[in-house]
Amino acid sequence: MLALEDGLRAAAGAVSFLTRIPVGRAVVVGPKDVARGAVAFPLVGAGIGALVGLVVTGLDARLTALVAAGLAVALEALLTGAIHLDALADSADGLGAGSRERALEIMREPTIGAFGATALLLDVVVKTAALAAIAAGPEAVLATAAAFALGRAAPLALGWALPYARPDGGSGAALTGGAGEVSRALGIGLGIGLAVAALGLRGVALVGATAFAVAVVGLVARRRLGGVTGDVLGASVELATTLALVAAVATR
Repeated sequence: MLALEDGLRAAAGAVSFLTRIPVGRAVVVGPKDVARGAVAFPLVGAGIGALVGLVVTGLDARLTALVAAGLAVALEALLTGAIHLDALADSADGLGAGSRERALEIMREPTIGAFGATALLLDVVVKTAALAAIAAGPEAVLATAAAFALGRAAPLALGWALPYARPDGGSGAALTGGAGEVSRALGIGLGIGLAVAALGLRGVALVGATAFAVAVVGLVARRRLGGVTGDVLGASVELATTLALVAAVATR
C-alpha cells in the first residue's frame, strides 16, 4: 500500500512539475516526489506530444498545415501553462547580463527583455514550422511524441551533470544533486528508448538533436551561472523539444 502511494505521488510529481494539470488538488506533492517522478518525465512528454501530433494531423485536412501547427502549439502552451516558454525567455534575458549575480536577479524578474522576447519568438516560429512540416510526413504522431518525450528527458541530464546555481534552492533543485539519481537515469533511458521504439533509426537523429541542445544549454549555464536554475531546466525542455522536431523534419 505504501509503495502504491509513493508511486502515485511520484507520478503526480512528474505531472505537476511539467504541466499545469491540477493534480495537486488530489495529491499534495513535494520535492522528493518530483525527484522520484523523474522517471515518468518522458511519459508525460510523450502524452503531450501525442496530443499535439493528433491536433496537427487531425486539423491539417480541414485547415492549412501552418494553422493546424499554430493551434497545436497553443494546446501545448495551455497544457503546460507556457512554463517552459517563460523559462526560455527568462534564461535568455538572464544569460545576457554582465555578471552571474545580475543574471540570477534578472531571471527572477517578471518582465521580458529584448533577449527573452527574441528567443521566445524564434522558438515558437521554428516549432510551429516544424510541426507544420511534420504534419505532411509519415508517422507524424509518433514523431511528435518522441520529440516531446526526449525534450522532457533533457532537464534530467542537465540536473545530473550540473549543480543548482542558487544557494537558497528553487523549483528545479529537486532534479540536481543526489536526489532521485536512479529515477533520473531511468528517465533519460526511457526517453531514448521511446524515441527509438517509435521511429527506429530515425529516432537516433532526434536523440542526437536533444543531446546537442542539452550540451549547449549546459555549457552556457555552467560558464555564466556555475550551474542550473529552474529557468535553465525549463529552457532545456523547450529547446530540446524544438530541435528534436527539426530533426524529425530533416529525417522524413
